[in-house]
Amino acid sequence: MTSPLPTVFVVDDDASLREAVASLLRSVGHNPILFGSAQEFLASPKVDAPSCLVLDVRMPGLGGLDCQRRLSEAGIHIPVIFMSGHGDIAMTVGAMKAGAVDFLTKPIDQRVLVDAVTRALAKGASDRIVLARRQALMAQYERLTPREREVLGHLIKGEINRQVAAHLNITERTVKVHRAQLLQKLQVDSIAALVRFAIEIGLEPPAPVRK
Repeated sequence: MTSPLPTVFVVDDDASLREAVASLLRSVGHNPILFGSAQEFLASPKVDAPSCLVLDVRMPGLGGLDCQRRLSEAGIHIPVIFMSGHGDIAMTVGAMKAGAVDFLTKPIDQRVLVDAVTRALAKGASDRIVLARRQALMAQYERLTPREREVLGHLIKGEINRQVAAHLNITERTVKVHRAQLLQKLQVDSIAALVRFAIEIGLEPPAPVRK
């Protein structure tokens, strides 16, 4: 699904509350999509656009916190704003630790909700940019041969060519060739840039060899 407007998923078993939230969101230029249960939301197509999720904590069947967990397990990263009729501190802490943008207690002030949605959509847009860049960098990394990846792992540890050659049981000349090739494939021009690349994709240097 695609949408020209910022999309806000609203999941709550209370139909009157869903409609009230939807009316408010439309009035500020958002595109609300409503669901009466977490199961219905999880089974629905997801929009390919900046979006966020306004999610009730306590619902029949699957609750909001379990819905948040299932999204995370499925690799779906969408900013979540929780709504609850109970000010449970432990529940709030758990939701925030799991990445929720906000935890609002019912009855919810309209301005507070709009502000929370604004922050969540901004976070969603920022996360999409970061994800797109990481995917592009990973595509470059996938072009490396297994040996080039090994050389890369030792270079980001700060090893010089001689040390890399000793660890991999190859010549320094071969290390230099692999080094030049991986710099070209990753489109970087220095070891410092290579280290930044590795950090961005979450690459860990190889563990030291125990003798």
